[in-house]
Amino acid sequence: MELSVVMPCLNEAETVETCVRKALGFFAEHDVDGEVIIADNGSTDGSQQLAREAGARVVPVTDKGYGNALMGGIRAARGTYVVMGDADDSYDFTSLMPFLTELRDGADLVMGNRFKGGIAPGAMPGLHRYLGNPVLSFVGRLFFRSKIGDFHCGLRGFRRESILRLGLQTGGMEFASEMVVRCTLARYDVREVPTTLSPDGRTRAPHLSTWRDGWRHLRFLMLYSPRWLFLIPGLLLMTLGLVGSVALSAGPIHVGDIAFDVDTLVGTSAMLVIGFQAVLFALLTKVYAMEEGFLPHDKRVQRLVDSWSLERGLVVGGLLALAGLVGLVASLVHWQGHSFGELDPRDSLRIVMPAATALIMSFQMIFASLFVSILAIRRRSHPPVHDPAEEAADVVDAAVVKVAGETKTLKLKASVTVDQDKSDESKDPAETA
Repeated sequence: MELSVVMPCLNEAETVETCVRKALGFFAEHDVDGEVIIADNGSTDGSQQLAREAGARVVPVTDKGYGNALMGGIRAARGTYVVMGDADDSYDFTSLMPFLTELRDGADLVMGNRFKGGIAPGAMPGLHRYLGNPVLSFVGRLFFRSKIGDFHCGLRGFRRESILRLGLQTGGMEFASEMVVRCTLARYDVREVPTTLSPDGRTRAPHLSTWRDGWRHLRFLMLYSPRWLFLIPGLLLMTLGLVGSVALSAGPIHVGDIAFDVDTLVGTSAMLVIGFQAVLFALLTKVYAMEEGFLPHDKRVQRLVDSWSLERGLVVGGLLALAGLVGLVASLVHWQGHSFGELDPRDSLRIVMPAATALIMSFQMIFASLFVSILAIRRRSHPPVHDPAEEAADVVDAAVVKVAGETKTLKLKASVTVDQDKSDESKDPAETA
C-alpha cells in the first residue's frame, strides 16, 4: 500500500465523515492505493461508527493526547507514506497530491505551509496567526537552522519508516514541533509545500489551549537546544562578568557622572559564576542527550569529552581552588595590616570577591568533571564464561543419552519381531494357507 491518511479523533462526529470521504475521493481520483485511519482517542459521540461507515479503519488509542493518538495511527498504518491531518475539516484532503509528489521524489518529511497557501477568514485566531505561530516558527528556525516556515501546520506527509526510526517521545500538542526538530537534527530531506486552512466545521470549542500549548511548544524547543538554552547565554554572562570583574578589581570605573565600584564588582562576579555554570550545564545536557539518543552525536562535543578526562578536570579545579585560597590568605594579610579592625569595603572586597569566585568555580569544575565521567560509563555485555571441562562433560552426556535411546529402540523392534513370529506359529496351518 502506498499511502495512509491518519487523522487523530476525539469527539469529531460533526466532521469526521466528511474528512474520510474527501480522502477516499482523493484516492479514487488519482488512482492511489491508500487507506484512511482514524486514530480514536476515546470519543464518546459516535465518531468511531461514523468513520467506519464512511470507509475508514478505526484504531483505538488509549493514551490521551494529540501526539499519542497520531503515533498510534502511524504504527497501525500499512502505507509506505503517511499524511496526517486533523479530522475537523479545516484541511483539504482532496488536495494531497503536492505532498505525495514530494514523497515519491524522495522526501522524508513534507510540511504544509498555511501562510503561503492561504488562511481563510476566521480559520485561525489573530493571536495564533500574527504572534504565536510566527514567533514559535522563528525560534525553531533559529535554534535548529531549519528552513520550515510553518512549524505547526497540522497537515504534513512523511515516510512512515523514517518517522518510526526517530522514536518520537512527546504525547501532546508539542508532537508537531518534535517531528520537525528531530527530522532536522537527523538531517532528513525536509520540504515544504503550500496548503490552505479553512474554518473547521465543528460547533464545539477546539481542543487547543492557546497559552498552555504554546508554552509546551516553546518549552520543547528550548529543552532540545542546549546551545541556546545554556551555552550562548552562559558565554555571554561569562564574558561580561569576566571583563567587568577584571576591570573593577583594579579600581572604580567612571562613566560620566556614574561610578561603578565594588557593588558592581559583586554583580559581575555573580554573572561570571552563573555563566560558567550555564556553560557546564550545556555540556552536561549535550552529553546526556547524546548518550540517551535524544540528540544526534556531535563530533565537537565528543572530541571535548574524550580529551577532557576526570584527572584534567580535577587538576584545573584544584588550580582554581588554590588561586582562591591564595586570595583568601591575601585578604587575611590585608586585615592583619589593619590590626584586625574595621576595613574599607572598597579595598577588602576587591581581594575577597575574586578569591570567592575562584573557589566557587573550582568546585563547579570538579563536580562537573565527576558528572561527565559518570555519564561516560558504558554499559557493556560480556560473553558468558565457558568451562572446557563442563563442555566436554555435556558432550559425553549427550552421546550417552543418544546411544541409550538408540539401544532402547533396537530392543523394542526386536521384541516386536519375536512377538510377531510367535503369533504366526500359533495360527492354524489351514487358516494360514
